[in-house]
Amino acid sequence: MKLGEILVHKGLLSQSKLEQVIKMQSLSQTTNRKLGELLVDFGIIDNSVLEQALREQHWRNKGFWVID
Repeated sequence: MKLGEILVHKGLLSQSKLEQVIKMQSLSQTTNRKLGELLVDFGIIDNSVLEQALREQHWRNKGFWVID
C-alpha cells in the first residue's frame, strides 16, 4: 500500500490534497522530494504522523496485517 493511500484511509489526508501534492511533486522533478517530505514541509502532516504511516507501510509490504 502506498503512503498516500494509508494517510487517506486513516482520514489524515484528503484524496484531493493528496492529488495536489503528487501533482506538485511531479512538476518539480529537479528536487526529487519524497511525498512524505513534502507533506511535512507544507504542514499537512507532522513528523510523528509520517513516521507512523511509514511504519505501517513497512509492515504491510512485509505481508503483515495492520489493525486499523
